[in-house]
Amino acid sequence: MAANVAVVGATGAVGQTMREVLEERDFPVGRIKFLASGRSAGSEVAFRGKAYTVEELGEGSFEDVDIALFSIPKDLSRKFSPIAARSGAVVVDNSNAFRMDPEVPLVVPEVNAHAIADHKGIIANPNCSTIQMVVALKPIYDAAGITRIVVTTMQAVSGTGREAIEELERLSRAALDGTQVKPEVYPFQIAFNCLPEIPNRKPFGPGGYTEEEIKMVNETRRILGDSSIQLTATCVRVPVFIGHSETVNIETKTKLTAEDARALLAKAPGVRVVDDPAGGVYPTALDAAGNDQTLVGRIREDLSVECGLNLWVVSDNLRKGAATNAVQIAEYLL
Repeated sequence: MAANVAVVGATGAVGQTMREVLEERDFPVGRIKFLASGRSAGSEVAFRGKAYTVEELGEGSFEDVDIALFSIPKDLSRKFSPIAARSGAVVVDNSNAFRMDPEVPLVVPEVNAHAIADHKGIIANPNCSTIQMVVALKPIYDAAGITRIVVTTMQAVSGTGREAIEELERLSRAALDGTQVKPEVYPFQIAFNCLPEIPNRKPFGPGGYTEEEIKMVNETRRILGDSSIQLTATCVRVPVFIGHSETVNIETKTKLTAEDARALLAKAPGVRVVDDPAGGVYPTALDAAGNDQTLVGRIREDLSVECGLNLWVVSDNLRKGAATNAVQIAEYLL
């Protein structure tokens, strides 16, 4: 069965990756259109060897569209997602506009694909950092339960968008040349630096937590269907182009050894174990870039508690953290 598809936000970093993933996975497209703001309308994008003119997003954009893949700011998504749904499309939205709406499923197919069936025209794509973590934690949760999670993320600049990628390039060159360049996207220089503030230039919330950190708490509980999980997060922007890395410390209800965890993860969908402690083998952001799997290494027992494990989790934030997850949801819809 072929579907008529609209990619909304087609010229952004995630929108471009959505086009690539649709093509790579041979998604059964009937007709396809690419939508963006008026600033990008009229430009051309390529799909399956053909050039398409980007159309301006408007209220009449969704006639005869079956599936709409959204990657636009949340205020625009709040406006246009219901319009698309009323036109008969199913929206898979990559913003955080609907993630905590009880009427909108929040889906990672490897974890809770069953929730897709409950959609009312809109399905939410979770935060990129949440997606890779729950893919890695689901088999452990099913086997032993999880009572507490402590996660620190090291997030690539591509999570902010094209302008951030260009800023990292520009500031890196300037730093190596010994020249001073004022940052524009981030509040401080990102080149050769780490910024514990995501999203940037927004006030810290209650208790000094950022919006990204609170998202990880709420989304993880919702996706796993367990509000009892205690979770704390620290989210850091690092000078990496593509690929989010996370240190994840968990406490389980029943004891799992590192060997138990490796065996569970080796069989888990969407996961690849890259873990040879004796050989010094572990995954890095460069390994994850261009990859649809979640890579897990440094699997070891936490020596400070009885039922604790440490994991190192790496994933391509533009692919599994956004575009690939959305296309997988679309595949389930078909």
